[in-house]
Amino acid sequence: MAPFPPSPAPRFSVEVYQNEYLPVGGREVNAIITVTSAGGGTAGEPGAVGVPGAAAGLGTAEGPGAAEGPGAAAGLGPMGGPGAAAGPGASGGSGAVEGPGAAGGTPIPGPPIPGPPIPGPPIPGPPIPGPPIPGPALAPGPRQDVPGESGRCGASSGAAVVIMVDCSGSMGYPPTKMRHARDATAAAIDTVRDGVAFAVVAGTHKAVEVFPGGGRLATADPLTRARAKEALCGLSPGGGTAIGSWLLLADQLLGSADAAIRHGILLTDGRNEHEEPERLRAVLDACAGRFTCDARGVGTDWEVEEVTGIASALLGTADIVADPAGLRADFTRMTKAAMGKETADVSLRLWTPKGAEVVYVKQVAPAVEDLTARRVEAGPRAGDYPTGSWGEESRDYHVCVRVPAAETGREMLAARISLVQPPPGGAGSPPSPLAQGLVRAVWTDDLAASTAMNPQVAHYTGQAELAQAIQAGMNARKSGNAKQATAKLGRAVQLATASGNEDTAKLLAKVVDVVDAAAGTVRLKAKVTEADEMTLETRSTKTVRVKK
Repeated sequence: MAPFPPSPAPRFSVEVYQNEYLPVGGREVNAIITVTSAGGGTAGEPGAVGVPGAAAGLGTAEGPGAAEGPGAAAGLGPMGGPGAAAGPGASGGSGAVEGPGAAGGTPIPGPPIPGPPIPGPPIPGPPIPGPPIPGPALAPGPRQDVPGESGRCGASSGAAVVIMVDCSGSMGYPPTKMRHARDATAAAIDTVRDGVAFAVVAGTHKAVEVFPGGGRLATADPLTRARAKEALCGLSPGGGTAIGSWLLLADQLLGSADAAIRHGILLTDGRNEHEEPERLRAVLDACAGRFTCDARGVGTDWEVEEVTGIASALLGTADIVADPAGLRADFTRMTKAAMGKETADVSLRLWTPKGAEVVYVKQVAPAVEDLTARRVEAGPRAGDYPTGSWGEESRDYHVCVRVPAAETGREMLAARISLVQPPPGGAGSPPSPLAQGLVRAVWTDDLAASTAMNPQVAHYTGQAELAQAIQAGMNARKSGNAKQATAKLGRAVQLATASGNEDTAKLLAKVVDVVDAAAGTVRLKAKVTEADEMTLETRSTKTVRVKK
């Protein structure tokens, strides 16, 4: 039996860290929201979405500060009623504050939230431009699992995964690349736990089912895993690359599964040359919210923007495996992380009072990901921001809200943060609240207090700047602007050093010669390998947490 047996669904908690005061007339409120799920699943891979951490439970489903209903959290204006924040620091849950800078509150009462959630109706996607996708037509319908020795067929697994392997002609050079890809896929199959629905797809200029075939998913057990690994012998290089067709087939297969957790693993070694960029973008838009996907580039002949764009759109991770020999270990880590997910389709719901507006919402740990444009309206003055699937992990989000200016001594609720998942009853039913926290605005004429920045806010502001500096510096280097590249990459070295981001500092040192790290003084290296360049670009958004 494969490892990582199912475990109880995790419980969620929220902590809020924010700048305590605004100057008189100040409007922008910045807060770091730490979301932690604990008690279910397994920790994800290093660098994947989710970094182990801890947080106090916050929020209740009903009563003062509840997640739903007008005025559920008191403080729509001056604070002071039920649910009001008190004392220095940020607020959370029912409004009580525990210690400076951190939010406290009471956990959601009752037994742990059952999981996985019952998914709502399929999210319709826009029509995909371009010619019809060649290959077998898959009609949506009930799941048709292939029974193994256990004989289980049609039983709900709770999770489904599709592995997409690049089999284009370039995978034949060097000849060992395809062999390593087959070995890595076999390792991933071995990591799929019993009862999980799975399939393998070969990707070229079209998508072809490798196992089990016939538009079906297999139910993992010793027999089906063995059969799937035998089928991998048929993987051979030949043809072009049209990644959109791979994703569409994965979506159709996953859409037929009776599973809340739907995940893809995608490997490519080249550019998406047999498909227009607009077509891939349309496919990603159609698949977003239907399944998550980790993307990997092997070697150095693929486009960083394509691979990171796939992972970003589908709320997964992206990375480079420069040496094909490293694929087996990477695929094992990815699949292990996928098997640890227990709660699907979790959204960060942000409610703001009248007169307030959301400036941005970003994930800032374990990697920077701007979620602002992904907002889905969720009622008056409320919007949902997708976060994907969760196991036992912790992530940080930076929320910036602009509120109406006020005079010294005034206090108001700036935002209410809730974690919600799709309603069990489907459309029309209220969402299931998992945890919540409050963000407040307090005005003062004390210059020192109003200019003091919370350590969490300061740290992640710097980490976001670090990612931007690397990207700008590498773009300038490619365009031949040595002066701008030196300045931007020097600033990146300075930020990485100050924040303790040692991994990024090491990657930067392969692109520049560091003269003075603290001052950001660097010289561009004359010779840089393509693998080092692409590794820095691919991992530029990965962050480190505040050192305690």
